[in-house]
Amino acid sequence: MSSHRWPLRKTAGNRLTAMMQVRNEAGRYLEQVLEELSEFVDDIVVVDDGSTDHTAQLCRSFAKVTKLVTLETSLFNREWELRQILWDLAVSTNPDWLLSVDADEFYEETAKREMRRLIDQDVYDWVSFRLFDFWGGTTHYREDEHWNIHTKHTRTLVRYLPNFHYFFPKMDHHVPRLPLSYSVLPGFLAELRVKHYGWAVPPEELRLKYSRYMELDPEGRWGSLEQYQSILDAQPHLIEWKE
Repeated sequence: MSSHRWPLRKTAGNRLTAMMQVRNEAGRYLEQVLEELSEFVDDIVVVDDGSTDHTAQLCRSFAKVTKLVTLETSLFNREWELRQILWDLAVSTNPDWLLSVDADEFYEETAKREMRRLIDQDVYDWVSFRLFDFWGGTTHYREDEHWNIHTKHTRTLVRYLPNFHYFFPKMDHHVPRLPLSYSVLPGFLAELRVKHYGWAVPPEELRLKYSRYMELDPEGRWGSLEQYQSILDAQPHLIEWKE
C-alpha cells in the first residue's frame, strides 16, 4: 500500500490532479482544455491511446502535464484496460483529489471558481456535475429524448483514499470513467455545469460520427440505434447556453 499524508480527508491544502485519455486530439479542443485546466489544477496526467498526430507533443508543451504515457497500440476495444492504466498513472502523483476530464470538456467559470471549496472539506468523497452536449457549435446545447445527459449528474471529481479498494468492470465499451467503488462513499451532487464540445461540429462531421458509430456498433449492442440515427436530425432541439 502506498503511504499518504495524514489525515486522509483534509479541509485545506488539497492537491488536485486532472486525468485524461486522448487520441488524435491535436486539431480539436485539446490545447484549449489544457490551457483552462492549467489555471485551476496542480497536475495533469495523460494517457495517449496510440495517437498518430502530434497530440503527445502538444501535451508535453504544458508545464502542468507532469506524467504522460503513450501507448504504441490503441486500446480502443479494451476500454477498461485504458481506464485502469490512466487511474494507476493518476494515483502515482499521490493526489488528494482527481478530476476526470475528456479532451473536449470545459468547466463553466462558476465551477472553476468553486473547485477549491469543493475539495477542501471532509464531508463527502466525490462530486457530480451536469454535463451538457453542445451541438453544431459552441453556443447551443441539445435537449431531447436522446440527448439529455444534463438532466442527470455525472461523477467526475473524486477524493483519493489510498487504501480503499478500487475497481473497473471488465467491459469493452461504456466503462465508467472512474472506479465503480465510489458509489458506496458519500458524495455531493453539484448544480455546476460542464460543456461537452464533442458534438459541437459542422453537419459533415456529424455525418462522419454517425457513420463511425454504425460501423463499430451496427446492431446497437453498446448504444441505442435510435440515438445513432438522431445524430442526423435536420432540426434538433437546441437551447442557447448562458453562463
